Amino acid sequence: MTKVRYLTEMGMGVDVHGGDYTKAACRAVADALRHSSLNFFQALKKTHDDMHITVKIGVMEPNLVDRETVAEQVPYGTVTVETGIGGMNIDAVDGGDILVIANAGILVHFND
Repeated sequence: MTKVRYLTEMGMGVDVHGGDYTKAACRAVADALRHSSLNFFQALKKTHDDMHITVKIGVMEPNLVDRETVAEQVPYGTVTVETGIGGMNIDAVDGGDILVIANAGILVHFND
């Protein structure tokens, strides 16, 4: 059985204070989800639970993202979270804080 991609959605999230990569990643996923309206379930004879969702997160420190917490942001389907180098860090003027920007790509597949 092969998977066919039906949707690609992107989002961006920021943690302005605290340098929390997971928080920024969760906000990026929420941003992407707010841009989506899936209207093809009836035509495909599929349900929300049939979705296979890959969430790709790009941040400067991918090992600091809690993938399970990010996966919990997606309310339907089987979710896999992948992290990689991306996003941006911006140092504070005083050097004490860090602003973290995360990018998210959400890919929705169904089995053929």
